[in-house]
Amino acid sequence: MRGPHNIWRLIRTGATFQRTGAMGAALDAMAAPPRVRLAARILGWPFAWLGYKGDPALPPITRAITALGPAYIKFGQIMSTRPDVVGADLANQLRMLQDRLPPFPTRTARAMIEAELGRPVDTMFIDFSEPLAAASIAQVHHARRADTGAEVAVKVLRPGIEAAFRRDLDAFHFAANMIEWLSPATRRLRPRDVVSHFESVVMGELDLRLEAASASEFAENTKNDEGFSIPRPHWELSGRQVLTSDWMHGIPMGDVAAVRAAGHDTDAIAVRLIQLFLGHALRDGFFHADMHQGNLRVAADGDIVAFDFGIMGEIDEYARRVYAEIIMGFIQRDYHRVARVHFEAGYVPSDRNMAEFARALRAVGEPIFGADASRISMANLLAYLLEVTEKFGMQTRTELILLQRTMVVVEGVARSLDPQMNMWQAARPVVEAYIRDNLGPRAAARDMLRIIQTLGRFGPLMPDLIESRLTELAHPTRTLRVEQGRGFLWPLAGVALLALGVVLGLVAG
Repeated sequence: MRGPHNIWRLIRTGATFQRTGAMGAALDAMAAPPRVRLAARILGWPFAWLGYKGDPALPPITRAITALGPAYIKFGQIMSTRPDVVGADLANQLRMLQDRLPPFPTRTARAMIEAELGRPVDTMFIDFSEPLAAASIAQVHHARRADTGAEVAVKVLRPGIEAAFRRDLDAFHFAANMIEWLSPATRRLRPRDVVSHFESVVMGELDLRLEAASASEFAENTKNDEGFSIPRPHWELSGRQVLTSDWMHGIPMGDVAAVRAAGHDTDAIAVRLIQLFLGHALRDGFFHADMHQGNLRVAADGDIVAFDFGIMGEIDEYARRVYAEIIMGFIQRDYHRVARVHFEAGYVPSDRNMAEFARALRAVGEPIFGADASRISMANLLAYLLEVTEKFGMQTRTELILLQRTMVVVEGVARSLDPQMNMWQAARPVVEAYIRDNLGPRAAARDMLRIIQTLGRFGPLMPDLIESRLTELAHPTRTLRVEQGRGFLWPLAGVALLALGVVLGLVAG
């Protein structure tokens, strides 16, 4: 039933790209195969008059995407984090997308707040302002709490935005299926998975309770970070379509002249920004993945203030340890160590040549170390590393790509504050501290304690599990069962004995 609607949306999309001059640029940037190019031309050129004009002051691709509306803007922003899919040049262009749209009426926002929270706005807020900022998904108002007088920011979803996004998402899924059908070679880029990833991100942003949860968790993680503040959510005044949080004063970090005029040390702020970001990624495995200048301010006391927690990045503990060793290996210019870490983690297939891989890594690292401070870039290092590892057969790791693309943005903000900062010097103490705390004897002791705790949780199940396995060993096919039993029982026994030994050692100590 939705097929004709999706085809019409694709025609309108192709026509807009054709009319704005973006079609050729987009196809070239993604190195689109001939069949996809032909299909795109068919969908665009004959119907160009149906396309939106867009703002002629914008570059073609950003002009086309902005003209197509909120879902396309958000999709473009997320694709800017996936150079492995759209290519590095197009990813850089998409990063320039401005997520700004005309606001919707304040009376509509007030009606949505009342419907969501079940109370008249005037009983919850006073001095409720006109919209101060409007983006593709929501807009923000300034207000004061009626009960305490505290200043708050009230974020309200655009009316009907979820239904509009779902319509466009349906068309995106349809387009991904068409691309894979027209060109099987594109399946290596997994278009359908890309659209599914976009859907999961956007659906999360369309439920402001999830953003509040991210803000709350991020606040807990960073409460002891000196020189860093974030607005905390007010849960009792928040819901699916409304998010109320602290109002944070400060100078936009993009206004460098104003930051300096206020007496702040911009060089120190730049270093702190890099160290905070790396600390959140390595220490917590949970980092702000949209740290552009519009989401950062400098408070009167010099604190860095971060906003908007709709897009967050996560890295599991094992991957964090691997990445820390990789970064430290590059800092120490120990390319054999970096290569060994990749092989041990299984990132590079074991049938590849480790020495050859180490030389390829040297070719990545040495030119960067040979550059002056203003050209040393951790983001470029990670980008080159992705290229090399892909050549050696490493599967795409989405979390590393998101980390790398966020690093690009954070470095850009830091360099706007201090063009001469040395990224390695800024990063080194954070990485060294992480390695000291997470890869030494103390880390091993913590890991062993977690093993003991896990065994303790499953302890009540152990007798039944062992009895069940022993019963299997009594089966007539004894030889096979014995081998299976050994494969199960001996590692379990070994872990249990090792854990017991650690416990006894701690007690004895």
